[in-house]
Amino acid sequence: MGSGNKWVGLERKWWQRVGAGGMVGEQALTEGKEPGAPAISQEPERADADKAAREDVHERKALMADLSDAFVALPGGFGTLEEFCEVVTWTQLGLHAKPCGILNVLGYYTPLLAMFDHERFLKPENRSLVLAREKPADLLQALEG
Repeated sequence: MGSGNKWVGLERKWWQRVGAGGMVGEQALTEGKEPGAPAISQEPERADADKAAREDVHERKALMADLSDAFVALPGGFGTLEEFCEVVTWTQLGLHAKPCGILNVLGYYTPLLAMFDHERFLKPENRSLVLAREKPADLLQALEG
């Protein structure tokens, strides 16, 4: 593994496969890349996912869900929130059993997590489906656990 693909302070394990949004996260955690540099994959699976990103949104989501080992929401907007809530819903429905986590950088998602903690919004047994941590290494460890 070259230094450009080494995770800061971590060995890459099952989280090697990530969706398009995850490429941003990988870039943020990877040494040797300039911020904002394109994260284009040479892996066949990712190339398929990159192509799907330009096609039907539902096909893209299904492909990303199939190729992903876990789901992580980084600070983002409506699209991030919508896609993350959808994969958590798929977990509730038993469509997959992949871990779902939120990287709560500088408390970005604290209001959302407070809403998740509200008993009327989520049942306590469903609240445990969403892992949240402030540091990437802590979140990856929780997702692996």
